[in-house]
Amino acid sequence: TDPARWRQFGPFSQLAGAILVEIRTGGGIVGYGMGGGGTAACYIIEHHLSELLAGLDPLNIQMIWDQLFASTSFYGRRGVVVMALSGIDLALWDIAGKHAGKPAHELLGGPTRENVPGYYTGNDLERGLELGFRGVKISGFEDARRGRGGARRAVARILEARKRAGPETALMIDVLCAWDVAHTLEVAEGAAEAKLHFIEEPLLPDDLEGYARLCREVHSTRIASGEHEATRFGFQELIRNRAAHILQPDITWSGGLTECRRIAALADAAGLPLIPHRGGSVYGMTLLCTLRGPTLAESFGTGDSGNQMMELLTPQLEKGCYLPPKGPGFGVEFSDAILRKYAPGLL
Repeated sequence: TDPARWRQFGPFSQLAGAILVEIRTGGGIVGYGMGGGGTAACYIIEHHLSELLAGLDPLNIQMIWDQLFASTSFYGRRGVVVMALSGIDLALWDIAGKHAGKPAHELLGGPTRENVPGYYTGNDLERGLELGFRGVKISGFEDARRGRGGARRAVARILEARKRAGPETALMIDVLCAWDVAHTLEVAEGAAEAKLHFIEEPLLPDDLEGYARLCREVHSTRIASGEHEATRFGFQELIRNRAAHILQPDITWSGGLTECRRIAALADAAGLPLIPHRGGSVYGMTLLCTLRGPTLAESFGTGDSGNQMMELLTPQLEKGCYLPPKGPGFGVEFSDAILRKYAPGLL
């Protein structure tokens, strides 16, 4: 009955479960990719996926992805396994870029834009505006299970945030899958005057019927989902069920660059915006700068102090927009000091 137990995510999810995958080639190139799933994902890589990588041409990335996915499908398909596969895939793209002496986005055909507008995720709304962002996403709406007053409190907080942000700032909320359909409908109607840009993940990821109903009945804003979905197969279901107005794959969780390119193609064919979770990382921006349709890049540690790894993985921000990564691969070199501090298992 403890309400806090609904929000105990454990050590394998979100940033607490972030991993860094290192792949070394016979030619001496080292690639790094960020994944998820914590020690569980590391175990899968060390005891299964690493054996499948031995002796392969690291530049044959799509074939490798397909083989790894097929070989883990009896126990994976989404969640921790795909988070592990994401890190491997990104490390391979890092190798491919370094082998070619080009940024990874050049291997995708090159940028279609000079920059991507960013938005700030964090409840210090004023801090986001000070950094130059033109959009802010706030969270902390998990009290829906504490009675009917939860919707009223959510509406009041959204309207207060709109006053603080001003009318020109894109305002979004992240619910972290804490609501149900009725609660979401009540908040969306009550906060209509705030003109939210989107409501992110109001329901649990597998409630496709609930998401489809929200997409039909919510008219004051858009419904975004996909941060906790995986692979093109999962996103095909979101699209087929008309269960999202905006798709939000996380490139380090949903299958890496290889699979997120496929997801982006599906989104484009369906006429849906792709606004990835944590798109303002060097990994996310590698994909975003090559898209044709409108998109946004979510902040990834921008303005946060104390985490050198996140700072290293964040592309340059200029006038509220992120610039494409520079340098071969993802343009990031990890010093031994950084690896010792954040990824000691690699040394």
